[in-house]
Amino acid sequence: MAAKTVHLNWDPEQQFILQDNDNYQIIMKKPNGVSASDLLPMSLIGCASHDVVEILNKQKQQLHGLKVTADSTQDDDPPWRFRKIHIHYKVIGSGIDPEKVSKAILLSEEKYCSVYATLRDAIEITHDFEIVEGL
Repeated sequence: MAAKTVHLNWDPEQQFILQDNDNYQIIMKKPNGVSASDLLPMSLIGCASHDVVEILNKQKQQLHGLKVTADSTQDDDPPWRFRKIHIHYKVIGSGIDPEKVSKAILLSEEKYCSVYATLRDAIEITHDFEIVEGL
């Protein structure tokens, strides 16, 4: 099994600094950073998008861009549990095959995305996509 360690440092100015093993930092706390709960859907679409791009490139699709949003539904009361995340993929390219996009998303969900695999039994995750011709 792979073992990974991430770090968090809190400083006196009330900033929470998250850091990975490559020393990349994310500031957590508004107004100068990301809210803690936004990190969950961001992790999900980051993981899934990486897979989708890799798969579409291997399928020789003329991919020029990818824009992804995640709409989340959380409980109104603490601990504000996530109930649903809907992912929308906007695939930008030339002559993109919709069946290949659908297959890439399903492969990410079913085989490759560790974040999706971790969340799928705890949260309802749905998706859709659109294809936009262009650069």
